[in-house]
Amino acid sequence: MIRLGILDGTHAAASGHPGGSLSIADIMSYLYFAEMRVNPANPKWSDRDRFVLSKGHAAPALYATLARKGFFPYEELTTLRRVDSRLQGHPDMKGTPGVDMSTGSLGQGISAAVGMALAAKVDKKDYRVYTIVGDGESEEGQVWEALMFAARHDLDNLCVVIDYNGLQIDGPVANIVNPAPFEGKLASFGFHVITIDAHDFAQIEAAFTEAKAVKGKPTAIVANSVKGKGVSFMENQVKWHGSTPNDEQYAQAVAEIRAQM
Repeated sequence: MIRLGILDGTHAAASGHPGGSLSIADIMSYLYFAEMRVNPANPKWSDRDRFVLSKGHAAPALYATLARKGFFPYEELTTLRRVDSRLQGHPDMKGTPGVDMSTGSLGQGISAAVGMALAAKVDKKDYRVYTIVGDGESEEGQVWEALMFAARHDLDNLCVVIDYNGLQIDGPVANIVNPAPFEGKLASFGFHVITIDAHDFAQIEAAFTEAKAVKGKPTAIVANSVKGKGVSFMENQVKWHGSTPNDEQYAQAVAEIRAQM
């Protein structure tokens, strides 16, 4: 259902980023419907868990999730990127119910998430902070500064998910500024590291359950994902990082997703 929302929004806008939105749909579903403590009737509830979409261009996935959770009407997804819409091309915490941080400049979202986790510690609050970082985004030095800071301050209320789909707008991540292997680097920075299949709910559940049990250090989940997951002609194709389906492609994509429901 979240994948349908991604398709509905990006098709209506004729712009946006479907590939990297589809790759995180399963994790977004688990976070908002099984893991996080949130209240659509009170989006600014002070004791809620926080979520920061550091790879802000995947906003269609966040919006589709928030709509399904009840933060705003599903029909609003088709207003994506319109000038008068609450759903802009990147998340806007001032305009969109349920968005905890405005993001888009890569590297800044995880930094804000680390600050939120530190604030919880200072304020003696028990909320947790979750953030999804793109594998291409991790080429930004600011990401690694944030990771070092999180480990230095023992932020065990922070869970960083690396969406490792292997593709960014310029091509394969390994051919640009290869950040792999993530596991060894994250561990050396002081993180508890878990590697999963980003589309296997049993592995997703086990990873987040393990993360909550870790004390004294933050957790990073390296989520091996498929860009464009669920749509045959989009899967593992870099062109769908920032391209949107025409009417014929949209109809095929919707049919394929519905067949999986």
